[in-house]
Amino acid sequence: MDLRGKTALLTGATGGLGRAIATALAARGTRLILSSRKAEELVKLARSLPGGGHTTVVIDLADDGGALSLLDQAGDIDVLVANAALPASGRLEAFSQYDISRALRVNLESPVRMARELLPRWQDSGSGHFVFISSISGFVSTPRASLYAATKFGLRGFALNLREDLRDSGVGVSVITPGTIREAGMFADSGAPPPPGLGTGTPEQVGKAVVRAIEQDKSEISVAPLRQRALARFAMMAPEISGRLAGSAAMNAADAIAEGQTDKR
Repeated sequence: MDLRGKTALLTGATGGLGRAIATALAARGTRLILSSRKAEELVKLARSLPGGGHTTVVIDLADDGGALSLLDQAGDIDVLVANAALPASGRLEAFSQYDISRALRVNLESPVRMARELLPRWQDSGSGHFVFISSISGFVSTPRASLYAATKFGLRGFALNLREDLRDSGVGVSVITPGTIREAGMFADSGAPPPPGLGTGTPEQVGKAVVRAIEQDKSEISVAPLRQRALARFAMMAPEISGRLAGSAAMNAADAIAEGQTDKR
């Protein structure tokens, strides 16, 4: 898809990854509808972007009906970038039932519902593109991540299977799986240091990956250094061995992330 002149709805726009994605899309001539819970930050972001005609929608996707309300307010769009996600690190018993509902709704249910709502018109027109921002946690079993990984495994699986349903329809589906990202994402948000020796990616790389996924109709792009990608594939194929090898270092890092994200759920 040529992004020039197209309209894209971006959720979670005011986070670190959201800002990078917005900047990358706007630089390609895309008009953006920016969504998050933060009204003032949305306005500042829209004004900072290249191009014109960018608009904002303030909404909480954790609210019942929030996802469909967002689409109603957005109007006709050519691209959906489902980037919004709530932190969900920690032991399952540390989450209230309310916290569980919020995480599942924002991270997984809302993207699925928005895709279902957009599908008929996009199939009729034979065009449109879905981009779902998953995570390397959609491959890997790690401590303190049962709920978060459930949403990211689920989102990745949903995207890849939906792509098969829509093959040759003209409607594209892509999933982006960031690894450890510096200056944004769970490590930056929690204040926990990234694991040593594995390298990090950047928010700008995620933004470029989103653009490439749409323009080249890529099924999946992983934004992570080679070592991280290799370890993730190994962990996916051999989760028990991977978990035992990771040992206390993974546990300590997971505890630090969970502690730093508790008040952000």
